[in-house]
Amino acid sequence: MWESGTPFGDLVREAVAESTYRELAGKAIDPRTGYRTSHQTLWKIAHDEPVKINPPLVRAVAAAVRKPEHLAQIAAAQQYVGLVAGDPLGASTPEAAVVVAHVPGIKPEHMPLVHDLLKRWASGDAPEAEAERVDPPGG
Repeated sequence: MWESGTPFGDLVREAVAESTYRELAGKAIDPRTGYRTSHQTLWKIAHDEPVKINPPLVRAVAAAVRKPEHLAQIAAAQQYVGLVAGDPLGASTPEAAVVVAHVPGIKPEHMPLVHDLLKRWASGDAPEAEAERVDPPGG
């Protein structure tokens, strides 16, 4: 059913191997919003059934399975959107994580512009991003 694998479901399956869905649900709380997900939703994720994916759900799952938020986001993006995300160029350092989202099958040699940009940033030669002011509606 899922074209890009089931890494989000894998996270829940690994965690439930040492727990129950109800116990995981007790830990599945988004630290930003307080959103809680149910044991039924965790069961659906683990059994690769479709769920209504949203950022609070992904953060709640990350909390439940005790994984960094960005790993749950990458897993959810791959499973539900079909994007593969990671550091294909090996550019991450202890100070900065590099995450590149791309369609499946793309290899580092297919990303010369990304590679050049990362090299420029690492050398300090990258242009500074110019902040664009956007006024809120009615403001």
